Amino acid sequence: MSLSIPEDELVERFVRASGAGGQNVNKVATAVELRFDVANSPSLPEPVRARLLAKRDRRMTDAGVLVIQAQRFRTQERNRQDARERLQAFVEAGLHAPKPRIATRPSRGAKERRLGEKRQRSTIKQSRGRQEWD
Repeated sequence: MSLSIPEDELVERFVRASGAGGQNVNKVATAVELRFDVANSPSLPEPVRARLLAKRDRRMTDAGVLVIQAQRFRTQERNRQDARERLQAFVEAGLHAPKPRIATRPSRGAKERRLGEKRQRSTIKQSRGRQEWD
């Protein structure tokens, strides 16, 4: 299943990047802050929206707005591209419903092997402390 998000749903702000960069970093607004309103986006199907909002992601605000900050690269264009790739990865993670976990039980043989290994380990450890030296 593929999904496309229209340009008008994305809000981009260009800010100065933090960190090292010499004179360039103080002059040019190369960092990109990309905002996408997950809670009110008409292009997201309801189950995808619910999965994305249920994620505990620190980039998500309380109002359901995803804020992605990209400042890895020196150019504004490359940071823009990076922010969009990260948005795409985030949305794709919500496209696939998680497979429900089926509860299983260990077999009798597995239980016996585990308990046997515990007994063996116990005897090894007990034998260590029982030595008396003259």
